Amino acid sequence: MTQASPDLITFGESMALFMPPEHRALERASTLEQGFGGAESNVAVGAARLGVSVGWFGALGNDPFGHMIVKTLRGEGVDVSRVKLSNEAPTGLMFRETVAGRLAVHYYRKHSAASRMQPEDLDEAYIRGSKLLHVTGISMAISESSRRTVERAVDIARDAGVPVSFDPNLRLKLWSIEEAREALLPLAAKADYFLPGWDELQLLYETSDWEIVAARLSELRAISIVKSKDDQTVILGKGETQGVPFYPADNVVDTVGAGDGFCAGFLSGIVKGMTPLEAVKLASVTGSLAVQMRGDWEALPTWAVASARLGGQAWVER
Repeated sequence: MTQASPDLITFGESMALFMPPEHRALERASTLEQGFGGAESNVAVGAARLGVSVGWFGALGNDPFGHMIVKTLRGEGVDVSRVKLSNEAPTGLMFRETVAGRLAVHYYRKHSAASRMQPEDLDEAYIRGSKLLHVTGISMAISESSRRTVERAVDIARDAGVPVSFDPNLRLKLWSIEEAREALLPLAAKADYFLPGWDELQLLYETSDWEIVAARLSELRAISIVKSKDDQTVILGKGETQGVPFYPADNVVDTVGAGDGFCAGFLSGIVKGMTPLEAVKLASVTGSLAVQMRGDWEALPTWAVASARLGGQAWVER
């Protein structure tokens, strides 16, 4: 019997993305570039390019934007067989611009198809047949029903012995820090791989004292991968702590999607049988390459490119 499920499964909201030409504000732009983005679909594209069997699902509008997203993901090698297209709600939209040198993102996602996801929409057999489930805090923030859907998916995976990866992806435009703590910390306690940023941990644990944060993380069952702590990634778990320096980016063009690129590299490494240390090194390469082109996922590397960079880099352990 062939395996019906991809090795890596993730789901959430993907939105159509519109950007004016570089260095142009939205209100002064006469043309916009169209694309799409979303934390989980970005990860799915990144993993597919690295040669991993990956599926992404979620709810999109049965509209031109939803069709564009599905067709592009399918073309990237992502399994989209469980995507639902809604006739009742639209695909979410986001607009990005750079104003006075700072990135600004404007979301139009309220009442989107993704925000109406329900636990009953999940294909339990699809999740149970995978080797790794990846979820993020964004899907928990967009609506109460979407939050319950994420929690149910995690429970399905854990009951089936499928490891769970969790990136909190804290977005305080979507909910308060108090709401986020109430939802995200219990999910972190269920994860096998926890991938927060150092800035997120300081907000979630209400302290900037690394010793306190490290102690809290050591209480989790997960291996924690802490991004951007003193110009390195910290691996904490099984009684050990290890730092991995960043892989340098040659030319930073667009920092959006760097974390998703990192996550795609890490999860791909784990699926490929790498140790967490080896997977973090791959993640550092993919994250550094993700920022060297405009767009959320366009610059994510293939396995040939990433492995060549990885093989040519002299790593200095700290």
